[in-house]
Amino acid sequence: MLSRIISAAVQGIDSYLIDVEVDIAPGLPTFSTVGLPDAAVKESKDRVVAAVRNSGFDFPTKRITVNLAPADIKKEGACFDLPIAIGILAAIEKEPKITDKERLKEFCFIGELALDGTLRPVKGVLPIALGLKRHGIKKIIVPPFNANEASIVKGIEVFPASTLQEVVKFINGEIGIAPHEHSPDTVRPDFDQSDVDFSEVKGHTFAKRAMEVAAAGGHNVIMVGPPGSGKTMLAKRLPTILPPLTFDEALETTKIHSVAGLLPPGKSMVTQRPFRSPHHTISDIALIGGGSYPKPGEVSLAHNGVLFLDEMTEFHSDVLDVLRQPLEDHVVTISRARHSLSFPAYVMLVGSMNACKCGNLGHAEKECLCNPYQIKKYQSRISGPLLDRIDIHLEIPALKVTELLNESPVVGESSEKIRERVVKARAKQRERFSGTKIHCNAQMNSRHIKKFCGLTQENKELMRAAIERLGFSGRTYDRILKVSRTIADLEGSAEIKKAHVAEAIQYRNLDRN
Repeated sequence: MLSRIISAAVQGIDSYLIDVEVDIAPGLPTFSTVGLPDAAVKESKDRVVAAVRNSGFDFPTKRITVNLAPADIKKEGACFDLPIAIGILAAIEKEPKITDKERLKEFCFIGELALDGTLRPVKGVLPIALGLKRHGIKKIIVPPFNANEASIVKGIEVFPASTLQEVVKFINGEIGIAPHEHSPDTVRPDFDQSDVDFSEVKGHTFAKRAMEVAAAGGHNVIMVGPPGSGKTMLAKRLPTILPPLTFDEALETTKIHSVAGLLPPGKSMVTQRPFRSPHHTISDIALIGGGSYPKPGEVSLAHNGVLFLDEMTEFHSDVLDVLRQPLEDHVVTISRARHSLSFPAYVMLVGSMNACKCGNLGHAEKECLCNPYQIKKYQSRISGPLLDRIDIHLEIPALKVTELLNESPVVGESSEKIRERVVKARAKQRERFSGTKIHCNAQMNSRHIKKFCGLTQENKELMRAAIERLGFSGRTYDRILKVSRTIADLEGSAEIKKAHVAEAIQYRNLDRN
């Protein structure tokens, strides 16, 4: 007896349909799974046998063959437990456990089975639901934990089931399961609940202004300064001044986190812009993504948010250099012999580093113990091409003792006030780039720079002097124009003025000869 069950799987951050075909034939009792299953899928036979028996059903002692089609795509994960179990119960010839087999064609089945028949949550339910909508399948049965996530997709009826026995009774019409109503997570984050705020940062007026410019235009930033000067403090507060996620941004970010299994418990959507801070011992695959079964790396998990690399010079140089292409193209492409996958990777890269090995170079009160060769060698760990892709370079000096000991209330601007200006600047950019795939100034290409970043003759003379004296490259020239455009947007100016260009040039300290 043969049965066919509809299921789905995730490849990259997109899904594809899987036909779970189950054949039960006379012969010695065996259970084989074909269709390029990985270890987790092969082990499903033991989970399925125990779950079926512990749910009160007799397991057939015959030759069972399970085929996962299409057979040329690798299958991974435990999400096929439920469809395999339903397929076996539907394929039993005598006294079938599922009486309404025609109804099976209406549903997609997703879920891992515990040994007692309980349904456990799985990864990637959101992209699976989006894929079902494309294929015209309107009903899906999932574990209760995944129901809210799947119900984000409009036009899909999501039926949460707690046990295998409950699924069987529902298909047979013995019980009813109401479609899950989505409990909407507001996409707008609650900034008031944030543990950090820019008002807590003492001094560093120039640095805070630069971080505002970076947030307004989506620009990459690197901060250089002695230990304890406040680089990490500034970086961790950057998300508090970024504009809230739009629904489309939240949906795309949630897809990535769903595939990686990183959605917070009880949450169906990512509502805060991600802030990822990997350790400097990270490998290039963990940072960029990949592996035997390609998964998103840290740069994709930080999509639409901030990727913070603390102590950048301690990262392996080959690890840092793999960032060059994603920073330019905003996408990570992983190619394998059988297929090629793409993960979105639009991030704000924020890095921090000391100016030298001992960390005291440029310190007002401590002496640097490094010679010029050691300083040059230490700073060269970050390649020139990578620095070219970072729009804003900041020198963060150590605070003076009097500033540190000052216990008076901090009078600096709060994150809320800074964010208001950032949101207004981003609104101008959305209007400017309406109808394109560009959302902020940092994403402009050469054509957009030529159209929106025109310079007066006075500004051209200033840029010529900067290029000749400071040795800026062609890519640096484009970066300065983008930052100038952002500074003008913050001031509400349609024209890029000389003061805007001059300020943008100040943010390229590491490029100077």
